Amino acid sequence: MNILDHRELTLRGIILGAFITVIFTAANVYLGLKIGLTFGSSIPAAIISMATLRMLGGGTILENNMVQTQASAAGTLSCVFAALPGLIMVGYWHEFPYITCLLLTLAGGMTGVIFTIPLRRALVTHSKLPYPEGTACAEILRASSPEGDSESLRSLTKGSVVAAVVSFATTGLQIFSDGFSAATTLGSSAFRISGSFSLALLGTGYLIGIGGGIAMFLGVLIAWGGMVPLLGHFNPSVDPITQSTLLWRNKVRFIGAGTIAVAAVWTLISLASPVLRGLKEAFSQHVQKLQNETDKDLSPKALILLSTLLALILAGLFAQFLIPHFHSHTTITTLVFLGLICCFGLGFLVASACGYMAGIIGSSSSPISGIGIIAIIVISVALAGIEALGIIPLDQKPTIIAFGLFVLSAITASAAVSNDNLQDLKTGQLVGATPWKQEVALLIGCIIGALVIPWVLQVLYQAYGFVGAMPHAGMHPEHALAAPQPALMAAIASGILSHNLDWSMLEIGACLGCVLIGADFLLNRKSLALPPLAVGMGIYLPPETSITIACGAAVSWLLRAHSKEQGTMIASGFIVGESLIGVAIALLAGTTGNTDTLALPITPFIRNSLGWVTFLGILIWFGRQIRRPKVQPN
Repeated sequence: MNILDHRELTLRGIILGAFITVIFTAANVYLGLKIGLTFGSSIPAAIISMATLRMLGGGTILENNMVQTQASAAGTLSCVFAALPGLIMVGYWHEFPYITCLLLTLAGGMTGVIFTIPLRRALVTHSKLPYPEGTACAEILRASSPEGDSESLRSLTKGSVVAAVVSFATTGLQIFSDGFSAATTLGSSAFRISGSFSLALLGTGYLIGIGGGIAMFLGVLIAWGGMVPLLGHFNPSVDPITQSTLLWRNKVRFIGAGTIAVAAVWTLISLASPVLRGLKEAFSQHVQKLQNETDKDLSPKALILLSTLLALILAGLFAQFLIPHFHSHTTITTLVFLGLICCFGLGFLVASACGYMAGIIGSSSSPISGIGIIAIIVISVALAGIEALGIIPLDQKPTIIAFGLFVLSAITASAAVSNDNLQDLKTGQLVGATPWKQEVALLIGCIIGALVIPWVLQVLYQAYGFVGAMPHAGMHPEHALAAPQPALMAAIASGILSHNLDWSMLEIGACLGCVLIGADFLLNRKSLALPPLAVGMGIYLPPETSITIACGAAVSWLLRAHSKEQGTMIASGFIVGESLIGVAIALLAGTTGNTDTLALPITPFIRNSLGWVTFLGILIWFGRQIRRPKVQPN
């Protein structure tokens, strides 16, 4: 066998990954600030890598995997858009200081890589979590390799083409509606059901299976069949249907966040043994020597040195942030120490929760903003406690609010990277990659992403501004970027430290989480499952996301007697096709500053009709493809 067949972490792969990283990161930051959503970069990166390396003479499946690993780490690091702009919105910053943002993003992202090392064993190696996007990416790499199954590649290609055409017609030309929504009222209560026509979500649901799908659907029923109507009854409005959306966004989502928080803690408790075992193995030289090459992580010495370096960088950043405002060494030392505890203690817990959620429904659908809500609440409560002890002067409240958002930015970077990295490590496990080489690629991705993100944030802020925070006089407010997540984080931090946050919804969610944990415990005794974390995500995520994922899970269950491999490849293709079009539309939007550049003048009735006909037609086609006997090679 040619020695080149074993190429994995190569210089040309690193350079290619860097180019892909710059494009995807810029597109994700723009989309995140514009509409609060991002696209997963692993699958598009894998496709681009395979095509490019093929033109350069061919690349191995492992080399392609390393490129997508690097690019996805940097593309995911762009999730700092959910926190960093909050510092401008609260009036603390008036621009994004490049070096400070670079180092904060870099250190936060790299801690996420470190956290994934022991989590890899607990949540990937010794876990049965489906990791839909990681599995899909592995199927793409295997099917497109020279040794791949031609029938599987055809199924993957069919799904990709169908999803790409539908996605372009939906989000680009806008001739198909992107979903449906039906609502009715009963007095002042509104009942609503919504669904998306996204084939990527349909494919995700097929890959996660019926257990997660039922749990998410139950979350939708709790939110939209129970809590929203109940709150509407006690808060009468002349327009109950419009009010229902506001109630969900401003009230019920916090119930979901409370449920996620309790379920995440319970999940971590249940994973304590494998996580501790993973930590022990990760820092044991003896265990490392006994492991196969395909199960080796970075050495304990490298982890300790890197962790120490990152702690020093973060401590320096926190001190630099605080010194201009505080003259007491006790205050500065206490706050720096709190920041480090949050980044390495709370950060590890948050990364674990995100990784587990990504394992259930994929990193693109994992509610990073929900975890961000929990993190900013914990940080702000800790800061309020220190303030109550008299360590922080009362006249420095604006600085403390900003410091909470500053620390949150590092934790958000860590959580987002952990969320995506475990998908990449799952892909690596399935294709036989070397974990420590993947971890090096992830660190490289964090470096490149951190170099790009502060510049992109500054350019977008100067060009468009944020709602409520414009950089120049005379700018048009209607062109401002909404930046919904950082606005929410800033509001929560201000509410807690100003002692006017409504805690009731979070408390209800926490109680609901305890009930769901008890129900799951009883069902497990009958070999059934109702993941509390997935129920919480069903409450927190937009209903169209959860409903469509549940629909895909139902298809998987109904066709369980037929070819699982065929369905997996087509479902993976759905994710691939929509992801690629998502990248193209994001780049076009970033270039033109308009997400509707290609939109055609189609009436809503025609758009809705075409959307329904297309989605139902694809469901029928999907079912027939799965039931079709696999063609045996000659």
